[in-house]
Formats: sequence, C-alpha cells, structure tokens
Amino acid sequence: MRSKKWFALTLSVVLSFSLLVTACGGGSGSSDVADPAKVEERLQKMNAEGMPIAKETMNVKAFAAKLYASQDWNNLMLWKEYEKMTNIHIEWDTVATDGLKEKRNILMAGGDYPEMFFASAFAKTDLIKYGSQGTFLKLNDLIDKHAPNFKKIMNDYPIVKKGIAMPDGSIYGLPTIYDPAFKSLHYGTPWIKQDWLDNLGLKAPTNLDELYKVLKAFKENDPNKNGKQDEIPWGSRGVTAILNFLKGSFGLNKHGIANPHVDLGADGKLAFVPTDDRYKELLQYVNKLYKDGMFDKETFTMKDTDITSKASAGIYGVLDGVDPKAIYNQDGYVGIPAIEGPHGDRFLSNIGSPLGNLGMFVLTDKAENPEALIRWVDHLYSEEGVKMFFMGFEGVTYKVNDKGEYEYLEEITNNPNGLNLDQAVSQYLTWPGGYYPGIVKQQFFKGAEGLPSSVKNAEESEAFYVKEEDRWPSFNFTPEEQDELTTIQTDIHTFVDEMRDKFVSGEASFEQWDDYVKQIESMNVKRYLELYQQAYDRYSKEQ
Repeated sequence: MRSKKWFALTLSVVLSFSLLVTACGGGSGSSDVADPAKVEERLQKMNAEGMPIAKETMNVKAFAAKLYASQDWNNLMLWKEYEKMTNIHIEWDTVATDGLKEKRNILMAGGDYPEMFFASAFAKTDLIKYGSQGTFLKLNDLIDKHAPNFKKIMNDYPIVKKGIAMPDGSIYGLPTIYDPAFKSLHYGTPWIKQDWLDNLGLKAPTNLDELYKVLKAFKENDPNKNGKQDEIPWGSRGVTAILNFLKGSFGLNKHGIANPHVDLGADGKLAFVPTDDRYKELLQYVNKLYKDGMFDKETFTMKDTDITSKASAGIYGVLDGVDPKAIYNQDGYVGIPAIEGPHGDRFLSNIGSPLGNLGMFVLTDKAENPEALIRWVDHLYSEEGVKMFFMGFEGVTYKVNDKGEYEYLEEITNNPNGLNLDQAVSQYLTWPGGYYPGIVKQQFFKGAEGLPSSVKNAEESEAFYVKEEDRWPSFNFTPEEQDELTTIQTDIHTFVDEMRDKFVSGEASFEQWDDYVKQIESMNVKRYLELYQQAYDRYSKEQ
C-alpha cells in the first residue's frame, strides 16, 4: 500500500501565538466535557443508539478540506441526506486541499476554530500539542461509550488501537483506516508481462538469479516479437519501490516499512537499516540490474507523464504499483512471485500500516455535544456508513447488480458531460482526494486495488508477507522527542536517500561504503535510534 503524506507545521510565530490564545481563551464547553451533570444533560438530547442521533436538530460548526474548490458541502447530497438520518446539521467551512495547511493554522492560531475538524489531516505533533493543552478533546472515553463501530475495529485490529494512541495514551483524533481485510489494498507484488515470459519460454522468477535472467532476456531477446530491441525490462520512477519489494529477499524490515529506517537487531534493540550489511548487498544487486540495463535509463529523472507515456506503449516488462491495465490500459500483466534472496530469505516486507492520517476527525473544546458528534462520525466506520460515503445512494449514484455487487450508475461511470469518475462522484459525495475519517472496505471501493487481477495478486503473495501481528504502525513521539528527532533525521534521511541513488546508479562506488557508514554515525544516528527506541518501547507496552 502506498503511504500517504500529509502537511507539516512550519510557522513558529503562529504556533507560539496559538499558545497564548489557548491560555487566554478556549472553547466555552471546555470545562463542561467531563462534568457529570453536563454530560447527563447532553445525553438527554440524543439517542444512545440507532437513528436519528439527536432528538431535536443540533447545529454544529465544522471545518473540512475538499478536493474540488467548486464543491459546496452545505448543499451536497451526502450531507443533506446524512442530516435527515442523524438530525445533526453541519455548517461547513471548507477549503481546497492545497490551501488546507494555511487555513487550518490560521484558525488554530487565532482561536477561531470550530467545534469539529473533518478531513483536516492534523499531524501527530499537532494532536498531542493541542490535546495536551485541552484544545482538542480526549476521545478515549467517548469512543468507549459512544463509538461501537470504531471500538470494534480497535478490538479486532490491535495495530489500530496501539497506533492511534499518543505517547501519553490519549486518543485525540480518528484516522483513515485501510481495512486489513481488504487484502489487495495491502498485498501485491510488481507486475510482469506474462506473454513476454510465454514468448521466451520462461517461467516467472522465484530467486535473484532467475530474476536477473528474466530481465536480461526481456532486454535482449525481443519478447514482444516486433523485430526491434525496444523493450525495457523494468519501468519505475526512482528505485524506492524496487528496493522495498526486494528488502524481504535480504531479510530486511521484518516488521514492515511504516518505519522504514529501523528494525529489530539481533540483540532485540532497534537497528538502523541503511547501514546494515544486508542493505549493502541489496544495493549491490540493484546496482547490477541498473548497470546492465535492466532499468529505464531515465529511472532517476522521469516524471509521471514520462512513465505513463512509455508504459502505455507497452514497452515495460515489469511495472510497480497497481495493475497496469487500470492506469496504462495494458493487458496481460501478472504478479511476480516473492523472490528468494542470497541467505534463504523469501518474504515480502513492503507493507505499511492500515492507518492513514491520525488527525482526520478532531473535536475541540468548543464542541457543545461531543457525545453526539462521536456517534455521528462513528457511523462512517460502519458498513452502512462506508457504503453511503463511497457509493452514495441507491438509484441515484449506484445500483446492486445480479451478483449482489455495488456498481456506480452509467451517469457516474460514463458521464454525459465528460466528467471523469472522481468528478462525477463529487457532484454527490466527498471522498475523492483521499481526505476522510472512515474505513476503506473492498466491496465499496472501485479503484484498481479492487480489480480481480489485484485480488489474485494479493492472494498469491499474502503468504509471504510480514504477518499482521508482526507489523508496526508509524511510531508516535512526544513533542520534545519529535522536535529533537526532526533536527537529526532530516539530514540523515536526505543523506541516505542521496547515497542510495548514487550507489545504485554507480555514481558512488561501494568502496565508499565504510565512509558512508561513518558519515551517518557522525550525524548522531545513535541519538536517532535512542528516540525511536523510546517510541518503540511505549508501543510495545501499549495494550
């Protein structure tokens, strides 16, 4: 699964001012959240279960990010229908995603924030910062008492429960979750052209030697049978995806790649992966592939448009990502088997966490009815809520076919006004763009990961993946740890990435490896590991 990257706060003046605002102001309801009398008063205004949530209409002010600037959430069918169900009217203040960071920071700094943030992608550091100040409400008890759907997900998948808790044990935000049961969203190997293998009388590779021989044959033996040597064995933008696929072949990242630079060492303590001798071996193997022409010459420089053009022309034997049929209209690709490495390792570690951004739903100290609002968002983690959020409304946006499967209507898939699927769906729903608190479930997801080919790839590769119980989410750090870590890791990660590309491309010789390791040591990687160890120790103790 591709990782999601969210925005980082940078304006120190704004942040400093926000401390003053919080100290001087705060929401009118901040002192009432845990007051038993006030809680009971609020509970009398709502139903404990079922719909509607509120006995009489509740009006709530909320802020959200949206993909399409022209979209008016206050008049969007999704929210109008959900208001009818819940009796909760949301007054939306929205901003396009490219302006989210600025608008969100201004709201927080000025103290003019709403009761609820939705799809606002708060960073972990913001969650614990504003949570510890009391600006963001602690959600633990609210989840326990009023969010049965989200609570069930936490109980079913401990990685979710442990991954959303901040270092102090508090939960200040609800995340996007990629359903662990949606296997093809998490599992899958690069794609190889089956007809090229067939034309050359080859089988799919299962070890490093076989992989090299297949790629070499693709390069030299005219697998597309057009009489030209125009094939490129492997197409990829950069080498990160290639390295991640092969890390398990070298025994690296046995707990997944949510924390790609650290893994448990032989002593049970965290170790730095990019200085491991096995990582060096991995780079040496990929360097040989690059040097011998198995990759596109423009691997390190091409843009999305470049690889799209070449992949759509059918000249790549292997491609990363989702089924090339879905994005390049190229048939005949199948998943590559897991590859056995030089020391007998044969597993797949290129899997992250089922957690997306942790700050997709936040309640502030201005929330007048937090119990009702946690119920409001909890529905989006239920099967019915997910169906509504992704598919919309039967007869308007989707139908159920003879197989019992959910399908968008013709007006969505073949829009008469020339809108693509995302644009057509966005006339009714909000999800395009990836910003939402909720859970992505297979039966309601119509992207490439849900295709039969992707499902088959996942089924065939699942047995080789890091087991669910062994996977780590991205670790959570205290504000103090994060401040220190950011200072250290920015330079370390930049150097590691630069040298990775230089080693693979041949710009740097492997005779420089010892100097590379010494340079990383001089950049205070020891303290980097100590900070990660502290976060890992907390994670390990979390129940």
